[in-house]
Amino acid sequence: MNSSKSPGLAGFGVLKNTTCHTEKKISVFFSIIFMTVGILSNSLAIVILMKAYQRFRQKSKASFLLLASGLVVTDLFGHLINGAIAVFVYASDKDWIRFNQSNILCSVFGICMVFFGLCPLFLGSVMAVERCIGVTKPIFHSTKMTSRHVKMMLTMVCLFAVLIALLPILRFRAYQIQASRTWCFYKTEHVEDWEDRFYLLLFSCLGFLALAISFLCNAVTGITLLKVKFKSQQRQGRSHHFEMIIQLLAIMCVSCICWSPFLVTMARIGINEGRSKETCETILFALRMATWNQILDPWVYILLRKAVLKNLYKITSGCCGVHVINLHMWELSSIKNSLKVAAISESPVSSKQINQQPLSSMGQ
Repeated sequence: MNSSKSPGLAGFGVLKNTTCHTEKKISVFFSIIFMTVGILSNSLAIVILMKAYQRFRQKSKASFLLLASGLVVTDLFGHLINGAIAVFVYASDKDWIRFNQSNILCSVFGICMVFFGLCPLFLGSVMAVERCIGVTKPIFHSTKMTSRHVKMMLTMVCLFAVLIALLPILRFRAYQIQASRTWCFYKTEHVEDWEDRFYLLLFSCLGFLALAISFLCNAVTGITLLKVKFKSQQRQGRSHHFEMIIQLLAIMCVSCICWSPFLVTMARIGINEGRSKETCETILFALRMATWNQILDPWVYILLRKAVLKNLYKITSGCCGVHVINLHMWELSSIKNSLKVAAISESPVSSKQINQQPLSSMGQ
C-alpha cells in the first residue's frame, strides 16, 4: 500500500490517505444519469446526422456533416466507455485493490478520461475554424475543404489526442486513482515532480487553447454574419442570421461554462504544486461540469435548429406580448443558407455578370 512506485500498485498511493467522502447512492445516481442522457442525446444526434446526410448530399455540407459526426461519435463513446467503467467501480464498492492489481484498469480509465476530454474540445475548435472559413471564404471552402481533407483533419485530431493521453504511459508514469476513488487521472495530490505538473498544465493549456480558437473563430463568424445582414435586406437571410448567431452564442457559452472550472482547477494544481488547496469535492464538481459539455454538444450543434428556435420565439413572444423579430418561413438549413448567402456575395460568376454590364452598355 505504501509502495506506490511498485509496478503492481502504482496507482494506489492515494488510497492510504483518502480525504474525500462521497455518498454512494448519490454518486451512482449521477454516473448513471450522465451516462444515460449522454448516450441518448448523442445517439439521437447521430440519427439526425444520418438523415441529413441522406437528404442533403451537397459538397458544401460534407465537411460540416463529417466534423459533426466525429464530434457526436466521440462524445457517445466517451459516455459509453467512461460511464461503464465508473459504474463498474461503484458496483465493486470502489475496491481498486481487488480488481486493479496490475493497475491496468486505472491506466485505461485515465487514458480514456484524457482522450475523451481533449478530443471534443479539439473537434469543437476545428468546427469553428471550418465554419469561419465557410462564411468568410466560401470559394476557398468549396474548393479546398473536401471530404478527403476533412477526414485527414479528423484523423490528425484523434491521433494527437491519443498521443497526449498515452504520454504518461510512454514516460512510464502511471495514472493515479483520485481521492474520491471513482476515477483516474493525472496525479493531483502532493504534486511535487515537474513531470506531474507538466501533464496537468499541458492538459489545461490545450483545453484553453481550443476554447480560445473556438471563441475567436465564432466571434469572427458572428461579426461577418451581422455585416452581411446589415448590408442585405433580403428576407431570405434574416432567419438564417438569427439562427446562426443563436447557435454561436450557445456554443461559446456552453463550452466555456462547462470546461472552465475543470481546466482552471487542473492549472491551479499544476502551478501551486503541493500547496494547492483544491479539495476532492471541488475537483469532482468540476469534472461533472465538464461532463455536461459532452451531453449538451449534440443539442447545441445539431438539435438547436430552426424548428426549436421558432417554437421558442413563439412561446417568448406569447408570454411577453411583444413581437421583437418578424420571423419568415425558413426554407433552408443553417449551413446551406450561410454558404448560399456568402457564395452569392463573393461568387466569381456574379462578379463576371457585373463586369459584363458596363461592356454591354459600351457596345450599345
